[in-house]
Amino acid sequence: MKTMKNEKTETKNGVVPKLRFPEFRRCGEWDSDILGNKNVSHFVKDRVGLNELTLETYVSTENLLSDYSGVAISSKLPPSGSFTQYKNGDILVSNIRPYLKKIWQADRDGAASNDVIVIRSGKEVRSKFLRGLIQNDAFIDYVMKGAKGVKMPRGDISSMADYPVAFPSFEEQSRIADCLSSLDALIAAHSQKLDGLKSYKKGLMQQLFPAKGEKVPKLRFPEFRGSGEWEEKKLGEVAEINPGKHRVDESTKLSFVPMSAVSEDGQLVVSDIRKYSEVLKGYTYFCDNDVIVAKITPCYENGKSALAKNLKNGLAAGSTEFHVIRSNSKLLPSFLITLVNTDSVRILGKNSMAGTGGQQRVPSTFFELLTVFVPTLAEQQRIASFLSSIDNLITAQSQKIESLKTHKKGLMQQLFPAMGKANA
Repeated sequence: MKTMKNEKTETKNGVVPKLRFPEFRRCGEWDSDILGNKNVSHFVKDRVGLNELTLETYVSTENLLSDYSGVAISSKLPPSGSFTQYKNGDILVSNIRPYLKKIWQADRDGAASNDVIVIRSGKEVRSKFLRGLIQNDAFIDYVMKGAKGVKMPRGDISSMADYPVAFPSFEEQSRIADCLSSLDALIAAHSQKLDGLKSYKKGLMQQLFPAKGEKVPKLRFPEFRGSGEWEEKKLGEVAEINPGKHRVDESTKLSFVPMSAVSEDGQLVVSDIRKYSEVLKGYTYFCDNDVIVAKITPCYENGKSALAKNLKNGLAAGSTEFHVIRSNSKLLPSFLITLVNTDSVRILGKNSMAGTGGQQRVPSTFFELLTVFVPTLAEQQRIASFLSSIDNLITAQSQKIESLKTHKKGLMQQLFPAMGKANA
């Protein structure tokens, strides 16, 4: 890739990017227009019937992935209706909750649900460059400003059509698209490595914990082979479930933990510090080394759980949608968090959910009566330390991906002109 330098144009209000490839520095201003102009793109309205659908080519808001991450194979097809036809190279935009950034450039022909907008490039814009214009945070911000609804906001299609865009020659469009595609390929490669690490950990956990009907795991560290069976217990016998509030001075500062502070890879990110008097009522309280587990679907199903560490004054107040599990002297906290995240426990927890509609919850009695198998403290520590080392690799890989995404976002801000603003 050739070196790029900041572009300094002689015009005060010309539409040019801040960053330009060397061979295009003197090529003048970009053309400007709106997204809905047929020379730029058009919103596809062609329809197909149910008989045209397949699981591999049907796209809905459910199988479009967030954060521009692509599309998954659909798990089911709708029972009836007509659908928007899309072609290879079209841009598919989920029009429900646009902030989720569910935007994908099709690599096949197929059909989309009515909540997915299909946009096809016009004669003056290459499809790969159009992807850069739409799969862009500036476009998302614009759509959200015109979105309608609160809980399930939807983008306004007529407003989308008026989105201001700028584009250069075909040659420069291709150069920019190729640059961004190379970054996407790098991000995809690192994402595959991350998925591989997660699959590796999942497979190990299935071996390191006893299978159903067994009291010893299939895989055991050498120093513990022949050490006998793990001890069968109810979790309520080796841990306290939802121990309750803590009596401290009301001026005591403590960490505040909303559900959003727990990532799906088990990281607890706490930055909000409040006084105990400010959160005295209506919250769940927990301490350092407590395990918190989301009780409400879909947070539980998505793995929202964490081992509390480094809390302000060792204490936190959090969402009432957390269960708090505090281990006793026979159970290490680092082993407990791993135990509650095994596939077998997560499936049992999901099956125990009670409630109606979207408000189903895992009851506290599920954890109290849950049958668990517990090895010696030494073996617990060995298992927890080993899995923690893999978690560190997963965290490092996740951070690398986020850094690449941040780099791409910054690069796009430089490669595409800020419409409506003077370029200095």
